[in-house]
Amino acid sequence: MPLYEHVMIARQDLSNTQAEGLIEHFGTVLADNEGKLVDSEYWGVKTMAYKINKNRKGHYAFLRSDAPATAIQEMERLMRLHDDVMRVLTIKVDEHKELPSVQMQKRDERPERGERRERR
Repeated sequence: MPLYEHVMIARQDLSNTQAEGLIEHFGTVLADNEGKLVDSEYWGVKTMAYKINKNRKGHYAFLRSDAPATAIQEMERLMRLHDDVMRVLTIKVDEHKELPSVQMQKRDERPERGERRERR
């Protein structure tokens, strides 16, 4: 089955447990449609670059799934209809990386950046 990664932003006025409950809810939507939620990370409340629906902050979550396209379409449809979900980004990937995402790594654990090029 195809592999997907999703980033979801939920409203800021939810509690942490409610935001994590959304992750579980959409994991069961995938399971009901013959897919599975491989891994999920709750990134916490973060400030957004611009307001979305009068909100400056949001609960961020990262999901990795292994599901057919029909299951992904159904999950995205339900996310768009859900009042607590503000934005969703889904991308198809060739493989899931086993490390925690860059958001969850500490600065000293991240690989070093390359040399910066001079601007002309």
